[in-house]
Amino acid sequence: MNEPVRWGILGTGGIAHTFVSDLQFTPDGVAVAVGSRSQISADGFGDEFNIPRRYGSYSQLVQDDGVDAVYVATPHPMHFADASLALEHGKPVLVEKAFTMTGAQARDLIALARSRDLFLMEAMWTRFLPHMVALRESIRSGQLGEIVTLEADHGQWFPFDATFRLFAPELGGGALLDLGVYPVSFASMILGTPDRVLAMMEPTVTGVDGQTSMLFGYANGAQAVLTCTSSARTATRACVSGTEARIEIESDFYAPTSVSVISRTGERERVEFSTQGRGLHYEAQEVARCLREGLKESPSMPLEESVSIMETMDRVAGYLGN
Repeated sequence: MNEPVRWGILGTGGIAHTFVSDLQFTPDGVAVAVGSRSQISADGFGDEFNIPRRYGSYSQLVQDDGVDAVYVATPHPMHFADASLALEHGKPVLVEKAFTMTGAQARDLIALARSRDLFLMEAMWTRFLPHMVALRESIRSGQLGEIVTLEADHGQWFPFDATFRLFAPELGGGALLDLGVYPVSFASMILGTPDRVLAMMEPTVTGVDGQTSMLFGYANGAQAVLTCTSSARTATRACVSGTEARIEIESDFYAPTSVSVISRTGERERVEFSTQGRGLHYEAQEVARCLREGLKESPSMPLEESVSIMETMDRVAGYLGN
């Protein structure tokens, strides 16, 4: 498949706008159809991005034979059902993070994809950004030495609104699933699955978590310190420290940014990366590559790791109210 992937966009929220906007920066993908729960919303989105086929239901979208892959951009409580719908109609799927609501849902969704022999990937776009690719290469090369500690935070300020997705329990509200997934996935990328998990949560008046601090321990002795909050705009930086050097990722660590490499003796080198748009086109390129090569999952965002991330957040969520 050498032609651009013909994307069907399932959902018309903010992240769908960003994804389609960034497709202009790659020849590997084009949005050809959009589905929404209302025809008005589908038409408005289609008009904005010049998408020819607009559907007033998700079922119509996934039945479109001219769609090569479906991008699920609905709120995370709907990810399992919406991704399942696309898979059941034979469509490869890129599903937004958090991948599902629980580890059990993640396992069931993966089992469905494998039973249909279809590609599936969590849309953790951060993983494919140039500075993250460079970070992984630095670690593989031994530049940092043995990893000792990792820190990352993600805090955004949202005005309180009990009906807004960050605060509404029925919409999967809470800082952890919406914001904390970034530092948790970052720690997973570097250190894998933690052996020990400790957490402290502060609930909002609607009962969902408003702020969460996490401490992860690993078999090799490394530790990760992670935080997320929906009540303040934090530094949103990250740092990976090893026995030989550390890498500091500037704000926002999960978006296109620069990094500094600081040796154990204090020498500092700042590295900048040129990135167009928000950077979601890199994950679209990865999906296109995997489909061309007949892969059913991405080696950079493997499905078992998505399960592990969800199960780790299940463990963190168990501290709510403690």
